[in-house]
Amino acid sequence: MPLYETVFLVRQDVSGQAVDELVEQYKSVLAENGGSVGRVENWGLKTLSYRIAKNRKAHFALMDIEAPAAAVQEMERQMRLNEDVLRTLTIRVEEHEDGPSVMKQKRDRDDRRRRERGGREDGEGGDRFGDRPERGDRPERGERGERGDRPERREREYS
Repeated sequence: MPLYETVFLVRQDVSGQAVDELVEQYKSVLAENGGSVGRVENWGLKTLSYRIAKNRKAHFALMDIEAPAAAVQEMERQMRLNEDVLRTLTIRVEEHEDGPSVMKQKRDRDDRRRRERGGREDGEGGDRFGDRPERGDRPERGERGERGDRPERREREYS
């Protein structure tokens, strides 16, 4: 049977529980038509690059599907009829990936970088540029040398 991956976006004002219910609804549509769903990931509420139907954010969900083409077409038809689903993308794949998707791996990688940088998440400032000197190592404005030899500015008196 062919393998597919489907990602769909749900309006921002819908609760996370309602998104899970939509996933279950589409799972049952696929099961009725001879298909099955493997991995399901809810990527949560994310900011969109541009507005879609007056929504600035959307809930993202991913489903790995093993189903005949007719089952996938019926699921996509159901998605188009639902007002809460903003966009959907279904692609045919050769095989499903093992483990978490790239979106889930990205979140883990970002957390790891924060820990390596010196704990930005707990409010401590870490230097993003490791080779940059501290402010104390820089010369004062008056000690800069040739470029700093500019005529003195006169202070204006305001009445």
